[in-house]
Amino acid sequence: MISIIIPGENSDVVGIILNIEFFQVSAVVFSNDIDIKPGYIVIRKYVLMSVPSGSSLLGRIVDPLGNPLDELGPITSKGPRFIEQVAPSIISRSPVRKPLETGLKVVDTMVPIGHGQRELIIGDTKTGKTSIAIDAILNQRSEDTICIYVAIGQKRSSVARIAKILKANNCINSTIIVAATASDTAAMQYIAPYSGTAMGEYFMGIGLRVLIIYDDLSKHAVSIDNYLYY
Repeated sequence: MISIIIPGENSDVVGIILNIEFFQVSAVVFSNDIDIKPGYIVIRKYVLMSVPSGSSLLGRIVDPLGNPLDELGPITSKGPRFIEQVAPSIISRSPVRKPLETGLKVVDTMVPIGHGQRELIIGDTKTGKTSIAIDAILNQRSEDTICIYVAIGQKRSSVARIAKILKANNCINSTIIVAATASDTAAMQYIAPYSGTAMGEYFMGIGLRVLIIYDDLSKHAVSIDNYLYY
C-alpha cells in the first residue's frame, strides 16, 4: 500500500500498488483523487492490503478499508487481516453438513443451502433478490451465525434502509455492513467483496459460522472494467 501526503490535510490518501517498473510505479487510489496534484509526496507504507478484524465490527457500517461510516466512534481492531490469503486445500475443508435456513419455505425445501456452500441469486431488476438475502440475515438472529452484508454500487439510501431494517429486527448487532456505494471509486467497489470475506474469515477462524451476502456481483463486474481501465 502507499500513502499520499496532501499539504494542509490531516489525513493521508491511501492507494494500492499494481505495477512496479524501472522508472515509475503504477498505483490505484481508493479515495477521491481530485485533490491529488503533481509534486505531492508518495510514501510506501510497507504493508500489504489489509482490513481490521474482530467483534468490534459487529453492528457497524464500514467502507472496504474498515473505516467507520456510521456515527458510533472508532473501531477497535483485533489486528489487520490480509484481503488476499492462500485458500485452504480441498482436502482440509469440512464437508457441507449443517443447513442454513433462509426462512423462506420455497427456498429451504426446493434448493436447500448449507454452511460452506455458495449460492447465486439470479433475477431481473426489482424481482426481490435483495429481499431474499435480507430475509436470510433476519432468519439468523436465533442462530450463532455472523452475517456480513457487502453492498457494491448501491445507493447510500438503500444501505441506510437495510441497516434500519436490521436494527428494527434486532439483527444489527450480529451483522457487519461493508458499503462501497455508487459514489465511491471503482477501486473501492472492486475490493469490497475481498474485504468482507477477510472480515468473515476472522470469525470462521474462532469457530463461528458466517453468512456473507454480496449485493451485487454484477456491479462488481462493472467496477472491475473501470478499475482496470483506470
